[in-house]
Amino acid sequence: MKKVLLIVSKEDFRDEEYFQTKEVLEDEGLFVETASNAPNTAFGVSGGEARIDIDLSEVEAKNFDAVVFIGGPGALKHLDNETSYKIATDVIDLGNILAAICIAPVILAKAGVLKEKRATVWSSEMDKSAVKIIEKCGAIFVDEEIVEDGNVITANGPEASQEFGSVIVEKLVQI
Repeated sequence: MKKVLLIVSKEDFRDEEYFQTKEVLEDEGLFVETASNAPNTAFGVSGGEARIDIDLSEVEAKNFDAVVFIGGPGALKHLDNETSYKIATDVIDLGNILAAICIAPVILAKAGVLKEKRATVWSSEMDKSAVKIIEKCGAIFVDEEIVEDGNVITANGPEASQEFGSVIVEKLVQI
């Protein structure tokens, strides 16, 4: 059975991105665990609660076929750090699937794993800061809902959550 790790911030993760993606993965028979930077429960920006299985500091990328960073306003506040960067680089070094949605591709870019890779990230007409960050870190921004480049999958926000989960499933079937 393929194993997927969803990583959420302890507070203010984007509910749809977590719950819809998780549902798609589990409906396909994948084993899904959740990690965060705090124990017990993480809290979504819309009030959802996610049970935490693993502390972020204890994550070993080799134990998962795919690792997925969930976005939301808390992602950059709580997950944009060396621990997350190491997880991302370990996943890439192993040749496994690495995915991020919404603002979370910024974490992958800062980890250095998006250099010369096509990727998308959340942005709006008024706020293009995330696009600028990933481009500064060497990514090639593509203005699409979901972008695949090798074993890296990025999505631009909550509206893409279900399809994002489906693309992860399709990619897992290939490996």
